[in-house]
Amino acid sequence: MKKIKPINDARKTGTDLVFSAIRQNSPTPRIDIVKQTGLSPATVTSITADLILNGLIEEVPAVKSTNYQKRGRPRVDLKIRGDAHLVVGMQLTDKMATVVIVDFDGKQISDYSLPSAKPVRSALETVDLLEKALRKSLENANLKIADISGVGIGIPGIVDGPAGYVYWSPTISDREIFLQDMLVDRLDIPVFLDNDANLVAIAEQRFGLGREARNFIVVSVEEGVGMGIVIDGKLYRGSHGCGAELGHTKVHLDGALCRCGQRGCLEAYVGDYALLREAGTALEALSGKSAELQMDILLNEAKKGNQMAASIVERAGRMFAMGLANVVNIFAPELIILAGRRMQYDYLYHDGMIAEMKKSIMQVGAPSPEVRVHKWGDLMWTMGAAAFAIDGVSEIALKDLN
Repeated sequence: MKKIKPINDARKTGTDLVFSAIRQNSPTPRIDIVKQTGLSPATVTSITADLILNGLIEEVPAVKSTNYQKRGRPRVDLKIRGDAHLVVGMQLTDKMATVVIVDFDGKQISDYSLPSAKPVRSALETVDLLEKALRKSLENANLKIADISGVGIGIPGIVDGPAGYVYWSPTISDREIFLQDMLVDRLDIPVFLDNDANLVAIAEQRFGLGREARNFIVVSVEEGVGMGIVIDGKLYRGSHGCGAELGHTKVHLDGALCRCGQRGCLEAYVGDYALLREAGTALEALSGKSAELQMDILLNEAKKGNQMAASIVERAGRMFAMGLANVVNIFAPELIILAGRRMQYDYLYHDGMIAEMKKSIMQVGAPSPEVRVHKWGDLMWTMGAAAFAIDGVSEIALKDLN
């Protein structure tokens, strides 16, 4: 086995800076790393040589420009070495566990979805489901758990990501559980757990519409309402990792009952279950159908002019506009990204709803934030979890080099 050269503790900060610069801009030339990090050319050259020796990055031919130097040593860029590690991203919902396997550079290798027999499970049943989905996805890809360096998992609810602690999730009957520790004990590999909306924000920052924005908000609408916040290029979690619960901000004093147990939450007016709760007593066509089909029927009926369906949907849009206006007034982001299954319908982002939001924004002469819709598929969530796992595995790998 090739002996790996260690990197000094004194250079840990520089190593982290260089690796992060390559991760963000892969592939990139050394001169750009110097500009981005502020380190000297000699330091960057030395650090990148060690990272290459340890197999975390590699040189690739540079793309020729108009002023490409023909004589002398051919120019090269540096990129993350994809086969350095394999990681897994997973998302847990009330309906299924979705899995994606990617290499260290974020290239997708395979994906898999395992339906769940019930929408709410105990903590132990949740671990069983996630393990089964992971093992099946690896089997389909002709891989073993030993081939994986880490697993990122996103779940809905109030989650302290750094601690791996779940205060509450609508998909888990138990409360206040160290779910990450349970999964590590079961799988015997590093596990990185966080709120699923936070991981959507990471996905948008790494792969999607947030790549060019320093300050942006991702709002996801599916069964509930989630939010991920990126401030100055960094994910904001709040103390204990439990910030950004837009769905549980209050929009009506003593209002509708939310599934969290409180009243008047935004989610209690905008989430799928909230719309169906109100529509179930008014639309006979919903009887006996699955929740997904009921939502399709409700939204189609509203589009066709059914007065009752239209009033339910319109109120959801107005409540959502109020929630977004509150977000803008607090954070003043340059960009708001709307994501999730509900974005296949425009009742939450049509021109009238956006105008309603702008009416409630504090006007100080500054332009309103851009609102963009990203109609990703379900793998958006798992790719965010995979990116989260890549970051966690990177941190472990860099520490191991010291």
